Amino acid sequence: MEIKLGGRLQAVADFVPEGAPAADIGTDHGYLAAYLIESGRVPHVYASDLNAGPCDAAHRTVQLTGLQEQITVRRGSGLEPLEPGEVSTVCIAGMGGQLMIDILDASPATVKKLDTLVLQPQNAAPELRKWLYRHSWHIEDEALVVDEGRIYEIIQAKRGRRKAPDPILLQIGPILWAKKPTLLRNYIESLLFLHKRVAAGMEKSEKARKSKKYKDCVRQIQELEQYLTW
Repeated sequence: MEIKLGGRLQAVADFVPEGAPAADIGTDHGYLAAYLIESGRVPHVYASDLNAGPCDAAHRTVQLTGLQEQITVRRGSGLEPLEPGEVSTVCIAGMGGQLMIDILDASPATVKKLDTLVLQPQNAAPELRKWLYRHSWHIEDEALVVDEGRIYEIIQAKRGRRKAPDPILLQIGPILWAKKPTLLRNYIESLLFLHKRVAAGMEKSEKARKSKKYKDCVRQIQELEQYLTW
């Protein structure tokens, strides 16, 4: 059985450094783990999930691919199934950004031993980027990919303190802005759409229009519109 990944997980896999053990947190069917081994990218993957169903599915994938010696499936919450120093790279994909923050905060000893984080947040990416810079990580690379009609962002973070980017770049992605990939304009437009929808909802209430949240939202809309003019 040869594993072929969709665009989203392929972009995650492409950000995994070669040659060192990795972990796939929230593994679901175990496809990312199997691909990383089959492609020769890493020597061993620890695939974990909180629920029994995904762990069973991952076990089946391991059996079908014959990778029992190179993929270890463990059930548990977040990074708890990992021992500190067991892997150098952790992949977390398909979760909200705040949940990723909670997972990283819950296992400081394990996080301290990591070299690379590969993250694909479904939402709250600005908060996740802010967390990284506040906890002695920095964004090394970023990518945008379309999968099943939706734009996804993938973040590769490396250990090491750097100056945090401006807040607007924490929204857009500092490396995305530097690289300006083809999808960036569409991505900024999607951010604008979300902010404008929030602002429109708040405009129905006089109290909300006077709030700091509303003023911040309007400011962010103005800043994002400026970033569309390159």
